[in-house]
Amino acid sequence: MSYYCDVTTWHLFSEWWGDVAVPHGCSASRGRSLGLGTAPSPGCHHGATGRYGVTAGGVTSPADRCPQCLARVGPVPLAAHVRSVSLPGTPLLSHSPMAAPGRPLSLEQQLAASIAHVLARYRFLLDSFVIEFFTNDQWAMLPPSWQDVLADLPSPQLAALLLEKANPEEASYSMVWPLSLLAFKATAHALALPRAHCGGASGRPEEFQENLCQSARLHPVFRKHVKPKKQHEIWQLGKLVKRLSELAQCDHVVDVGSGQGHLSRFLSFGLGLPVTAVEGNRHLVDTAKRFDRELVQALEKERARGGKAAWELSLRGPSHVAGWVDPQAPWPEFLLLLQPGVDISHPPTAGAGPPSLEPGMRTLPTVLGRDVAQPGRAAADPTGARSHVGTGVPIGHLQELSQPAEHPPIPGRVLLTGLHACGDLSVTLLRHFVHCPHVAAITSVACCYMKLSTRETPVPPGLVLPPTVPPATYGYPLSAWVAGLPGHTLSYKAREGACHAAEDYVQRLRSQSPGLRAHCYRAVLETLICAADPSKQHLGVQTIPGAHCLSFHEYARLGLARVGLDPSTPLDAAHVDALLRRQQQVIAYFTLVLLLSPLVESLILLDRVIYLQEQGFQCRLIPLFDPQFSPRNLVLVAAKAQSASALSTLVEDNSKG
Repeated sequence: MSYYCDVTTWHLFSEWWGDVAVPHGCSASRGRSLGLGTAPSPGCHHGATGRYGVTAGGVTSPADRCPQCLARVGPVPLAAHVRSVSLPGTPLLSHSPMAAPGRPLSLEQQLAASIAHVLARYRFLLDSFVIEFFTNDQWAMLPPSWQDVLADLPSPQLAALLLEKANPEEASYSMVWPLSLLAFKATAHALALPRAHCGGASGRPEEFQENLCQSARLHPVFRKHVKPKKQHEIWQLGKLVKRLSELAQCDHVVDVGSGQGHLSRFLSFGLGLPVTAVEGNRHLVDTAKRFDRELVQALEKERARGGKAAWELSLRGPSHVAGWVDPQAPWPEFLLLLQPGVDISHPPTAGAGPPSLEPGMRTLPTVLGRDVAQPGRAAADPTGARSHVGTGVPIGHLQELSQPAEHPPIPGRVLLTGLHACGDLSVTLLRHFVHCPHVAAITSVACCYMKLSTRETPVPPGLVLPPTVPPATYGYPLSAWVAGLPGHTLSYKAREGACHAAEDYVQRLRSQSPGLRAHCYRAVLETLICAADPSKQHLGVQTIPGAHCLSFHEYARLGLARVGLDPSTPLDAAHVDALLRRQQQVIAYFTLVLLLSPLVESLILLDRVIYLQEQGFQCRLIPLFDPQFSPRNLVLVAAKAQSASALSTLVEDNSKG
């Protein structure tokens, strides 16, 4: 027997049919799986392409046909993209009142609507904190049929049957799973944006096969001070920026949130591009300049020794700017950071710029320490001049050097890039791309989604110093389409979960890493904290080094002390041991949450794509990095003067390496 439904109705399937009860003695009850297979039919005009069949034997029967036109449909691998968002008995979303009359929705709009619908349904999972697993009895929130099959499932099986896109013929189930759980898994995998690296490699990138710490593609001068992950990223993104800069005929590259300047250094010295690196942490700017000098010295020595490779590199390095990019400021203020001949790297004047930050702090998506009456306005200066945001350089002085602030000198055609620009900073770059006539192209790799401002959380936790006023515009949602979708809101917890490395967790499950017990330890500790002092519940307990190597009693003493409780508090050993024996339930619950995390990231990135589409721009999302090596691996690429075909050429060039 086979049931059919559209791919995006999987999460609702059990409401219509109930969990499948397979007769005793069928192939599934003898150890075979309830399989999921797509069933495309070229001759079917009822949307059979992308349909799924559920059978007790694990595959769709060759004799199955489309229920409407009886066109024959056969099994194929699980589809990676969603082509329809229709629900049985409901109109297509393209007929929704939200859609413009006569204008079909884009695939991105349909996919965003489907994801928002699914996330709203499973919000109880997204918004749950694993530390409250016992205090909130989270296991009881799952359907009883899910509890039955997941309770004692070994960690490697959790990886294979939930997080991995295993071929149905290869998956092995010890018992028949409820259809609702199979639907949950299928929906999560089908709706998430594909993250497979364009090169098709898995595991450690090919460039590190000979040396685990040194990229074979980078010249040695670009590997100094750079971790392997960053080496992989600057090579991949650098080549993409170079190609896009040529396609968009850009004169200049601006690297925002440049940190220690590793990407900027490769773009300028390695690829010969004129680059300005903007970073808000003055300590990082000073470090970047020192690394530049070291690189020049190394190249000069190599040239003196007759090294041919050194002559292929440029001796012209990037221009470094210590300044903050204000998400609420208009683009002319952003261009002021890029003016030549203006030194803004000295400490700011009193009350005008950001305070010194601790070494290692990344650029934050806000202006720190400024006195403003309205977002986006410059602070008043006692001398009568307006202070340049985050630099301490009076704007009036800049005007004397160039043109009025309303019409700054034209910097030519600019390409903006941000490698893991934090929170609202990535959004700000997209807005500057849309509104600034001088920005011709952009590549954006986002991170730290929990630091995005939202209407529900205008000032997210984690900022060193929050803005003095709420933002006028928010980091999410960015597009009008997503803002109008029911259930589009994403909590801080949901956005924080989207930053997890699912591929890394799969490896930990496969190897049954001792570190997996950390979540259970913390959840049991939370019960002790709440019992001793309910007012201290949900306090942050900073990471205890080597927690998984400690006995729970040792871990508890350290944890209780960190929240100000007596570490010698006697423990109910029987109660604690009973909770610790439920460790596999904690792992299974967290795995379900992690299965949804890629959908949250997908919705945030689709929101940005749709925003650019609403403004009339073509764009692409490219899985640029190997996700097992660099989890935030999707880069958003757009160019104003390029057609969709040109961007497609860029994607094809990147896939060829």
